[in-house]
Amino acid sequence: MKTFKCGACGNTVYFENVRCLRCGHALGFRSDKLEIRTVVAAGNGLYREYKKGPGARLRYCANAEQGVCNWLLCEDEAFPFCAACALNRTIPDLSDPANVLAWGEFERAKKRLVYSLLRLGLPLDGAAMGKAPLNFDFVNDALTGHVDGVITIAVGEADSVERERQRKAMAETYRSMLGHLRHESGHYYWMLLIDGTDNIHRYRQLFGDERENYGAALERHHSQGPPDDWSLRHVSAYASSHPWEDWAETWAHYLHMLDALDTAAIHRIEPRSIRFGGSGAWPLRPLDVYRTESFDALIKRWVPLTLALNDINRSMGHADFYPFVIPEVAATKLAFVHRVIRGAMQ
Repeated sequence: MKTFKCGACGNTVYFENVRCLRCGHALGFRSDKLEIRTVVAAGNGLYREYKKGPGARLRYCANAEQGVCNWLLCEDEAFPFCAACALNRTIPDLSDPANVLAWGEFERAKKRLVYSLLRLGLPLDGAAMGKAPLNFDFVNDALTGHVDGVITIAVGEADSVERERQRKAMAETYRSMLGHLRHESGHYYWMLLIDGTDNIHRYRQLFGDERENYGAALERHHSQGPPDDWSLRHVSAYASSHPWEDWAETWAHYLHMLDALDTAAIHRIEPRSIRFGGSGAWPLRPLDVYRTESFDALIKRWVPLTLALNDINRSMGHADFYPFVIPEVAATKLAFVHRVIRGAMQ
């Protein structure tokens, strides 16, 4: 994730910021520009960009009133919600304060996902491909999953205690709201970018035949666990349960890699990577890891970065930043995800 500069004072500001902590100016994210912009009031609930004269007037997404959104829309846009909030199909009862807090965590994670999808130029509506649009249900007492374009996330996943309980019960090494969203988005983009396309043949060579009975495969995984040699072929144990889950897990890890490398590039964090085949330093101009770098260049930076950050986390008594090992077969799958995304970029 990039950092940004306040247009009024030059202070570093971040993706979720609604106000500059140095000068106090209001901030908002423009999804059409993929930038945080500094704004000043223009009357009647409208804003204009700082020092931009009488240009387009802006307004905040309607969900700004709930304190869960800082995205901006142009004045003439008919829909009251931003590009990310417009994807919500169902939200929990906001008369319960606990639901409001949970929804805030969900929205923060979802906006990071949508930001990545926009950076990659991926469609949020599969209508042009004859497929369903992307939508989200954030609801109580539900099973997290994806069906025909609808990603359902259980409200309980926003509770750190419940999430940790689930992680232990599922014998997972990692569980987060953003991780869920990235994983489930993988199922959606399998539907758009793999199913019924020329990519299906290579997909089946790498991941297996998705026509295998899905319910039976998951039941077997939960009752018997993963095969003993799963770590030789997959990014996670759950990825071994079925080809669809292997794709979704691999997709999620690819998005993890892009966002973390993007952040590292902005902050010029570069572990000594020469022994891993890297160049040893970021170039003078930060790289656009979302669009210009080859997969080989990305993975050569990813491995030393994760090793260094794991070590730093351990020095603070925290769990590993990235508690996974990428075997060669899984790296080939990640490279396939990379190629499919690059081929679909708009």
